[in-house]
Amino acid sequence: MGTEQSTVKAWIEAFRLRTLPLALSCIGMGSFLAAYYQDFQWEVCVLSIATTLFLQILSNLANDYGDSIHGADGKDREGPSRAVQAGHISAVAMKRSMIIFGILSFASGMALLYFSTGFSSEIFYVFLALGIASILAAVAYTNGKRPYGYMGLGDIFVFMFFGLVGVVGTFYLHTNWLNWEVFLPAAACGFLATGVLNVNNIRDIQSDKVAGKRSIPVRIGRKKAELYHQLLISGAIICASVFVFVTFNSIWNILFVAAVPLLTVHLIRLNKGKTAADIDPLLKQLAITTLLFVLTFGIGLLV
Repeated sequence: MGTEQSTVKAWIEAFRLRTLPLALSCIGMGSFLAAYYQDFQWEVCVLSIATTLFLQILSNLANDYGDSIHGADGKDREGPSRAVQAGHISAVAMKRSMIIFGILSFASGMALLYFSTGFSSEIFYVFLALGIASILAAVAYTNGKRPYGYMGLGDIFVFMFFGLVGVVGTFYLHTNWLNWEVFLPAAACGFLATGVLNVNNIRDIQSDKVAGKRSIPVRIGRKKAELYHQLLISGAIICASVFVFVTFNSIWNILFVAAVPLLTVHLIRLNKGKTAADIDPLLKQLAITTLLFVLTFGIGLLV
């Protein structure tokens, strides 16, 4: 029984549940915007959530596997150890689970496209390509001969897929139309999601240097990475504020500012954090705050 419990615990830790609020955030933002424009569909919302959660878990498993293979999760790592690196899950089992979640992501995504666009429309092929790109991006972050996460390109991909693609794509699947304003809250989600990755990379600066992982904090150093982080958080607040300004119709529209003090506390704690143990809890804190930011933003639009 003890071995079974430890195995289950290892898989749960490999899923990295604290990152899942980010997946919910981009789908939530796109769905709130669709409801604001009175084009919300429950089937699209539920299937979008399922697809994105499968993709996020796939990304986390692939990250565990890839970092272990490339050495970023070696003995010099200061953050929490990964399941493969620690020997709790074999590399073969991890690869098998990546295939399973890749299939789940694809199947859920196909169901989503069927309910939203049907299989005969041209837009179906556009979203099919985006879905395949999302699966490949989830795997290629730390895997392959030239993983883009090791070249410092992770921030761009996170901003795109957790911001523009996640929010705008969800909105379009609800509504089958777009306007330029929805790109503002989409960018806000992208900035906050990129912030979570940046905190992760600040925590792992030393071990990433050893492994040859050229993340942005490794490239520019801790102090400039903190400034970069401040710009990401500020960018999210500014984008949300501009959207509210151009679409304002109620004082409730500014409800999202209730999350700003939490973002401020986050920045202060990051600035004071000296060790990996100090910084690690800030990943979960920012992920949850991002979800709260989206909830307050969305509720403020609908009240």
